[in-house]
Amino acid sequence: MKKNILFWTLAIVITLLAAKYQRATGPTHPKRVAVKTENTEIKFQLVRSHGKLSDCPIEIDIPDQDITGTISYRRYPTNDDWTKKDMTRNENFLSSTLPLQPMAGKVEYIINLYKDNVQLNEEHEYHASVRFTGEVPAGILIPHIFFIFFAMMLSTLAGIMAYGKHERTVFYGWMALVFLTLGGMIFGPFVQLYAFGDLWTGVPFGWDLTDNKTLIAFIMWIIAMVMNRKKQRYGWIIAAAIVMIIIFSIPHSMLGSELDYASGTVIQN
Repeated sequence: MKKNILFWTLAIVITLLAAKYQRATGPTHPKRVAVKTENTEIKFQLVRSHGKLSDCPIEIDIPDQDITGTISYRRYPTNDDWTKKDMTRNENFLSSTLPLQPMAGKVEYIINLYKDNVQLNEEHEYHASVRFTGEVPAGILIPHIFFIFFAMMLSTLAGIMAYGKHERTVFYGWMALVFLTLGGMIFGPFVQLYAFGDLWTGVPFGWDLTDNKTLIAFIMWIIAMVMNRKKQRYGWIIAAAIVMIIIFSIPHSMLGSELDYASGTVIQN
């Protein structure tokens, strides 16, 4: 009993740490920055993803009423001229918008902050890019996240159990494969479809890292379970679990879909 509790605890902790690392390091996670004034340091975030078919709101929390801001933006990656405009103050917030783009289109932007006509930041210090996606229905996105998270947890649990030669190892290995199939190979493509207009952009149709890493984990777990079909071969399950942890730790949306404005096609970058 104590061993089972230990195995489950380790699996949950490892999964939570990997999920937190993946999200915090991804290229669409808000960029954390700070502005220093005479008396304090104000921290805020620069948005890098917009999941609605509308202009992207840019809003930063700057309580100091004497601080003003401008925003400059252009399509990314292009050599378009920069468009510059003043940010609007609404109580404690400075806000503006970035124009709506097609699915996978990006806009890079630079924010400059001023106080008493003195610029508070370096010219490109507050620089980020926003990727526009379609809106994914909650009925697709929530099951995708749920199944993927539990696939990772069950995969880790099976790997730990395999190391301890637990009698339930193969059962949890099968459960990991089932949840990975549901989250990654069924709901995952529908998330991709709603967000970027394509069901699958991994091999053989493209090099989208999210699709490809899911495919690698899926194939690895199929091999592991086939190898354990008639005889317990714990090494394969341990290997599949390790691959899953590595894949799950890769920053989310890295090498993801990006609209090439020159050709009008979606590439992976």
